[in-house]
Amino acid sequence: MRRVVPLSLISFFALAFSASADDSHQYYEVRSYVLGEKGDAESIHEYLSQALLPALERQKIDPVGVFKNSAADETGSPRIIVVIPLSSADELAIIKRKLDADARYLGDSKAFFDRDRKDAPYQRIESELLISMDCMRQLDVPEDSLDNMDRVYELRIYESANQRLGDLKVDMFNNGEVPIFLDCGIQPIFIGQALVGPYTPNLTYLTMYGDEEARNEAWKAFRTHPDWNELKVVPKYKGTVSRIHKYVLIPTEYSQM
Repeated sequence: MRRVVPLSLISFFALAFSASADDSHQYYEVRSYVLGEKGDAESIHEYLSQALLPALERQKIDPVGVFKNSAADETGSPRIIVVIPLSSADELAIIKRKLDADARYLGDSKAFFDRDRKDAPYQRIESELLISMDCMRQLDVPEDSLDNMDRVYELRIYESANQRLGDLKVDMFNNGEVPIFLDCGIQPIFIGQALVGPYTPNLTYLTMYGDEEARNEAWKAFRTHPDWNELKVVPKYKGTVSRIHKYVLIPTEYSQM
């Protein structure tokens, strides 16, 4: 049986991390609408584009990224992924309270939430709360990148077997992995360590590429990069990742990333 974490407990941890973290760190909710076999992607996109994103914009929450599986994605898990940047961990609860009091949002989303349980538009929502890492404390959407209609993204989730190994993988990113990314044409949008989520301990990051060919070439360059081949054999970093979830994505037409 899956254990459900009470909202009050999540809020407690969120407030604790918010109070102790450096103010320069961002937080991110990465939310996946898992479609399953009977998902209604069109309905979800309508809700996101016509109700949620406009309501978040009224709260001055941006940029919000919305992505879907590309033709190159091989996970077999159709989903719509939403990335919401936050200035603090407790802002997650504040956003919900404001949405619940936003009459326009409630009207715009009514049809979506009034659907019967046998007509649910998605199978489940998977969500995680991340704190940005020292190697990339702020989300970065390169200027004019949204003008490129061929751009693709990759979301990776790196699970670790325990917290110690998870912290070492964070250390590996903070001490050398990101410059190699940049040298190979892998453009990070955000990088974060999970505070709450279904895969903890883990870190999650989103990267962007000019097109699918550029993505493939960038990872080829990364795998053969001399600095990576030196970094990956450092003894303390061995075995830090136990499982990788990888989603190749394209942005929706209304995505702000």
